[in-house]
Amino acid sequence: MDLELLKIASNTENHKIINNHTHISKQKNPLCGDEMEISLKVKNEKIVDFGYRCKSCIYCQAAVSLLSRKSINKSVTKMKELINLAVYFFEKNNNTFQKEWSVFNKLFDKKNLSRKECLILPFKTLSKALKL
Repeated sequence: MDLELLKIASNTENHKIINNHTHISKQKNPLCGDEMEISLKVKNEKIVDFGYRCKSCIYCQAAVSLLSRKSINKSVTKMKELINLAVYFFEKNNNTFQKEWSVFNKLFDKKNLSRKECLILPFKTLSKALKL
């Protein structure tokens, strides 16, 4: 197990449900049973708060932790770009994320191909919450 992965997953500052959310979604990975719920507060097309709860593996926890921190104060349009990059990362033979999103290179790596569905569950849940 990669220590960097554990460090990312252990950051739970956004592990919460936002009571006055404007957007919410819950998804389940049919392959492994990971469950993810994301609640958002969006104002003027910008994510101003991001909360999540999950019953999932360390890969999914790390992905949602990082996603939650990098989403706050970003526009919905920017997040749509990131979601597309993440969802198609393994299909398009991408080697790395662009500079703006390079922090995700710690998780999205060909060595984690078998955990692809775990890594992208938070992105799919965010996409559903934002109705993208």
